[in-house]
Amino acid sequence: MSTQPYKFDPHAADIFTREVAARSGQKINSCYQCKRCAAGCPVAEDTGMVTPNRLIRMVVLGDIESALTNKLTWKCLFCHTCGTRCPNNIKTGRIADTLKKMALDAGIDPQQPEYKNFHRAFFHYSLRHGRINEIGMMGEFQLRNMWDHLKKRNYVAIISEIMSKSTLAWKMFKQKRLHLSFHSSKGRDEISRLYKKSSGRKWI
Repeated sequence: MSTQPYKFDPHAADIFTREVAARSGQKINSCYQCKRCAAGCPVAEDTGMVTPNRLIRMVVLGDIESALTNKLTWKCLFCHTCGTRCPNNIKTGRIADTLKKMALDAGIDPQQPEYKNFHRAFFHYSLRHGRINEIGMMGEFQLRNMWDHLKKRNYVAIISEIMSKSTLAWKMFKQKRLHLSFHSSKGRDEISRLYKKSSGRKWI
C-alpha cells in the first residue's frame, strides 16, 4: 500500500461521516482501529492493503476521493468477516457498498474502470434474470470493457481482451465450470420495481 497519508478535511469529515453512517446503518465513529477486521479480510492483499479499518479511517478523516475510489470499496466480497470480528459489530461491507453507490451517483470512476463494469454487469444481469449465468453476465462485462477500450481507440487492448478471455472460457468449459443454459427466477419484475422505487432509477 502507498505510504502517502490520507487527506484530512475538517469541513468534510463530519458531514461525510454522518452521511455514510446514515446510509450504511453503521456506527462508524465507534471504530477505534483495533484492526481485527484487517486481520481477517480475504481481499486485503489484492486491494493495495486497503483494509476495512483503513477504509473507515478515510471516511472519518473526510478523504472523500480515497474513500470512493480505493480498491476495497469496489472489490469487497461482502463476506461479513469484518463485522463478525469487530467488537462493536461494525459491518464494513455495508460501508463499502454505500461508498460504491455514492461513487456511482457522483459519476466517480474507481482506480480501475473494470471494477465499475463488473459491478454494473452483475447488477443488471441480476435484475433482469433474478440469478447469474456465467456466459451472460461475463459477456456483458467484457462488452463494457471493450467499449471503454474502443472509446480510447485502444485496439490492441480489445484483441488482448478477446484472446485472454476466450482462453479462460475454454478452460472453464472443459472443467465443467461454464454453464451454457440460461435460467430466470420468478419475481424479478417485482425486484426491479423495488429497486427503482428505492433509488429513483431503473438501472445503475
